[in-house]
Amino acid sequence: MLPGNFFEDIDIGDERLTPRVTVTEGHVLGYAGVAGDFSPVHMDEVYARTTEFGGRIAHGLMGLSLTDGLKVQSAFFRDGIALGWTWNFKRPIRIGDTLQVRYRIADKRTSRSKPTMGIFFIEVQLLNQNDEVVQEGEHRLMVPRRDVDAPEAVG
Repeated sequence: MLPGNFFEDIDIGDERLTPRVTVTEGHVLGYAGVAGDFSPVHMDEVYARTTEFGGRIAHGLMGLSLTDGLKVQSAFFRDGIALGWTWNFKRPIRIGDTLQVRYRIADKRTSRSKPTMGIFFIEVQLLNQNDEVVQEGEHRLMVPRRDVDAPEAVG
């Protein structure tokens, strides 16, 4: 099991900041290779200068991926299972930006289908070095409950 808190250990309103990461050329190139997205706004500085962004930007979904990774690094949740994201892009992420995630527990409930688990509804913001929100949304995360045995199999 990963370190972190069980469902019962976390309250509505709890808020955390994650460690930081500085976006590098390597992040953008690596993400382009994994995603297969070599759009010129991400790869070609000359082209990107002609766009509304005025230069290269990181992939939007790379921001979401970094958000999830930083959340995991915070070690707040024990063995979390992602159920879904609702996500919005507010500002571009640029090479050299230093990012950090702020998240807050907006709501929680026990799982109806998995009684050994609880579900968190988490408000999430991805911030740059100027404390500007570059991306934000809601994350639904399932986490183990403490000392709850799974129902025995029938048959």
